[in-house]
Amino acid sequence: MANLKDLRNQIKSVKSIQKVTKAMKMVAAAKMRRAQENMDEARPYTNKLNNMLNSLIPEIDRSILPELESRTAIDHKLFVVITSDRGLAGAFNSNVIKMAQKEIDKFGKDKSTLICIGKKSLSHFKIRNYNIIEDYIDFWSELGFLHATVIGEKIISYFTSRKVDEVQVIYNAFINVGKQEVQFEKFLPLTYESQDESLSILTDRIYEPSKESVIKAMVPKYLNTQIWQYLLESFASEQAARMVAMENATSNAEDMIKDLSLKFNKARQSAITTEMLEIVSGAEALN
Repeated sequence: MANLKDLRNQIKSVKSIQKVTKAMKMVAAAKMRRAQENMDEARPYTNKLNNMLNSLIPEIDRSILPELESRTAIDHKLFVVITSDRGLAGAFNSNVIKMAQKEIDKFGKDKSTLICIGKKSLSHFKIRNYNIIEDYIDFWSELGFLHATVIGEKIISYFTSRKVDEVQVIYNAFINVGKQEVQFEKFLPLTYESQDESLSILTDRIYEPSKESVIKAMVPKYLNTQIWQYLLESFASEQAARMVAMENATSNAEDMIKDLSLKFNKARQSAITTEMLEIVSGAEALN
């Protein structure tokens, strides 16, 4: 039978951990609400820009901008891997890292370069000697559009200088509080999707000074906005995953406390019964 003091210490330890997980859940919930609001505000703007570019790109000469130029041979790829700086968020980071490593190894480790956003991806790929050319950490608590602009300009510079032929982004997209999906998207070169019939009216508009000028002005803004959207989606997903993980941890701690309390009561009852038997046996021996 377990020692009463040990069981009492275990119960005390689990209760302390439960308080921490409950507090972390509340903090994550507050951060997630703010992050989700920012993400929902950015989505319509990103979608409108995307629809506008989809209607214009097929009608212009793609050589006017290096960001639109498709390479005939993809000899070198840049992978942008977006994770968090901290753990305790369930499978949030591991899912992104698994997908990234799978795609990098499929294309070829020697032909791939990485930009790691978040400490988790940086530590994983650095220890395995992947070619990391840039990393961005310790900024999530102060996340702003300036961060997206700096990261976006660096990514674009690697593509336009022909150091890489294609840019892929791996991140977690926010579906709802209980669900985040890993996305693997091509960031550069910009391509276009087949137009919806409702968007065909855009082709009948007159653009001043010209469609080419509009594209040249819009593309850099769109790319920075797209990076901003990736960061917002990832941050909201991180907080949602952490909130759910901490809620599960708090629930598991409650179950452990119940099991340990039952063991403690059984051990105490056994000790009392043993002491009573010893007292009775002693009395009988004296008689």
